[in-house]
Amino acid sequence: MIEVIKRIIKPVPTVQQLETFFRICVQASNLLRNIELTRYDTRTQRIYLLVGNEIEIEILSNGEELIK
Repeated sequence: MIEVIKRIIKPVPTVQQLETFFRICVQASNLLRNIELTRYDTRTQRIYLLVGNEIEIEILSNGEELIK
């Protein structure tokens, strides 16, 4: 029964992740940079962004950002 519930209720981004995501999107926009790709990985529960062609950002579940 629990496995059925887990399949029905998919993980969603945390509030901290969404706040960081919004801040990064505004910053990219202010710098006139395109956000080429966004993805929420349900397996790792991380948000991935590609800003322009060279800036890769991961947002962890606690809202921490990793910039590569």
